[in-house]
Amino acid sequence: MDANVHEGMLALPSGAKGIVLFAHGSGSGRLSPRNNYVAGVLREHGVATLLFDLLTEAEDRIYENRFDIDLLTRRLLLATQWAGQQAATRELVIGYFGASTGAAAALKAAANLEPKIRAVVSRGGRPDLALDELPHVQAPTLLIVGGNDTAVIDLNRTAYRELRAEKELKIIPGATHLFEEPGTLEQVATAAARWFERHLTGTRTET
Repeated sequence: MDANVHEGMLALPSGAKGIVLFAHGSGSGRLSPRNNYVAGVLREHGVATLLFDLLTEAEDRIYENRFDIDLLTRRLLLATQWAGQQAATRELVIGYFGASTGAAAALKAAANLEPKIRAVVSRGGRPDLALDELPHVQAPTLLIVGGNDTAVIDLNRTAYRELRAEKELKIIPGATHLFEEPGTLEQVATAAARWFERHLTGTRTET
């Protein structure tokens, strides 16, 4: 992965045993305020985070690229390879957090890298865009959807039926697609932290 083109932000809390790579989608990137909020909560729970741009600025200006799941998956695989080569991160257990089309890339990459990827969380994601790969995903997968995001709920239910690994579909009441309603993004972050604690670090904090 060319760091001059695909910029990223790596954060390593002391004593971290796992790292979560964020797969953004639909025009979002490493500066996404929602994903940065979730990443901050994960770090509070002792999980390292890597937020990076799957697309270059030029690529992102082409709308179709945001839905090119194969392209997004290749970039996520390269980022995973990069993390596995760095002294600070190569011993860490890996998980993925995907949003929107990035969720499909995360699940497709997880299917390709089994058993290396230990957990996947999708926030308002489009896992249905990786439907053929879902039966091959071994990583425990948490799908989080807003209760008022009815179209995406249906798409996630379709994807949920295809998953064969440990799985959970969590619907946040009153939330729309971007989880902008008070307290809803906090619920996403808490659920993700618990999922990654359980599957990456072998611990779980009750809150």
